[in-house]
Amino acid sequence: MKRFKNYFINLICPAFVFGSITGIFTAVIVTLYKLCAAHIIEFSEKGYDFLREHLYLVPVLLVALLGIAFLYAFIYKKIPNLRGGGIPTSIGILRGIITFKWLRNLIGTFFLSMTTFLIGVPLGNEGPSVQMGTAIGRGTVFSFAKKHKAWDRYSMTGGACAGFSCATGAPISGIMFAIEEAHQRISPMIIIVSCVSVMFSRITTEILAPIFNLRITLFPNMSLVSLSMKDIWIPIALGIVIGIFAVLFLRLYRIINGFLNKKLKKIPHQYKIFAIFTVTLILGLISFSFISTGHELIMELFEGSIAVYMLVLILLFRSVLTLCANSSSITGGIFLPILALGTLLSSLLGKGAQALFGFNQEYYEIILILGITACISSMMKTPLTAIFFAVEALSCYENILYVIVASALAFIITEIFGVKSINDSVLDTRAEEQNEGKTPKVIDTFVVVQRGAFAIGKQIRDIFWPNNLFVLSLKHDETKSAELDEHGGKAIREGDTLHVRYSTYDEESTTEELLAIVGEQKINSTEADVI
Repeated sequence: MKRFKNYFINLICPAFVFGSITGIFTAVIVTLYKLCAAHIIEFSEKGYDFLREHLYLVPVLLVALLGIAFLYAFIYKKIPNLRGGGIPTSIGILRGIITFKWLRNLIGTFFLSMTTFLIGVPLGNEGPSVQMGTAIGRGTVFSFAKKHKAWDRYSMTGGACAGFSCATGAPISGIMFAIEEAHQRISPMIIIVSCVSVMFSRITTEILAPIFNLRITLFPNMSLVSLSMKDIWIPIALGIVIGIFAVLFLRLYRIINGFLNKKLKKIPHQYKIFAIFTVTLILGLISFSFISTGHELIMELFEGSIAVYMLVLILLFRSVLTLCANSSSITGGIFLPILALGTLLSSLLGKGAQALFGFNQEYYEIILILGITACISSMMKTPLTAIFFAVEALSCYENILYVIVASALAFIITEIFGVKSINDSVLDTRAEEQNEGKTPKVIDTFVVVQRGAFAIGKQIRDIFWPNNLFVLSLKHDETKSAELDEHGGKAIREGDTLHVRYSTYDEESTTEELLAIVGEQKINSTEADVI
């Protein structure tokens, strides 16, 4: 009974409180964000239509874009964590790699991404939604429970999941995001906080969406043909082709990122941003399908109204421009643009099969959906999230076997070639930029779990320790008459001594984070030799 009481007070209750508050606030902010983004994107499309008829205004617009580029560069210098894709930034924050100020991050992400949508840069709104959810998660703890900072990363995890769920209308995929992408491990605490946050965000979204006339799901329900075993070659072919495309795409990112940030390092950041804006403007004047988030393009592709030669051009230009925009650290998400690329490539394959082999038209939509699934699985290296997303957001529940085949094959190919996911690649770049010129310090020390500490009753695996911290050993206090728990005494108890070793670029903040977990005490740290 006592064990249940402690479990409820120390885990269930805080997880429910932080998760519910974070989920509700995230749903409110992201709903407002989606409403504003929809109007901005619509205005942007009309603006490009207007410009095509009044080309004499283009020089004036270029001057305005130059001013915006200087403003972006200034803001990025002052608030570095606003740079680039929202999902890689959030992952870095959740893993304890990237530091940030939650309120300025929330406001900056909201307004900078709106400017990105207005210009038409091919970046999406799901990344900023995840990043704002992460910021709200920290704001929840810092505003309502400053004495419980150890819950910070759990609350932020719930906010990130809620942001993904609100942006895509896929709650289970949002929960999987925490397990498969953000933390890459399963823990009861991660599951509880994520589920509570997503649950409350979904309820809030269901209430708000009809008021603002917003669609909850990213795509409308589709009536898809059910594949049979004789059609198994379709997901096999798609998985292989898109897996190879993903390998090329991810390697292209490394090339573009290296060129822009190493070869052209001496060029001021504002001029790189201006170059992206200028190319976006030129392509947008040709066709709006070349630019913007990609959502309307995907819906157009499902109608099958775009000619093959245009599909090739759009795929080429969008791939390069999206990677250049991301490498130039322009605020915006890459998830929806990746979906657009997967749809473009699978549309080409579907149309090619129809032209060469007389392939049945009724298979066209399922080919696109399998292509999207394979693209998420291979480029983001998240096969499980891709499968859940296909079922939730793309109405693919009757073709689950074929979804699994396409997702698994695409993922396996990227594993064979050893490429990193787009998010991990971006995160590596961000970490290098943040720690450039700094020397890490390796600390080896012992800490004692204090009375009432956050760590009590939890297993080592359940705790978000500071980044690059390893618990080398745990020694129970023999003077305490604690009973063995169901895990054979693996739960941390008051008075336990932990031998920890960690590498850090900021010893003060890492120590503060560690003490929030084990309780206040003086740490006698010894700098260890790096082997």
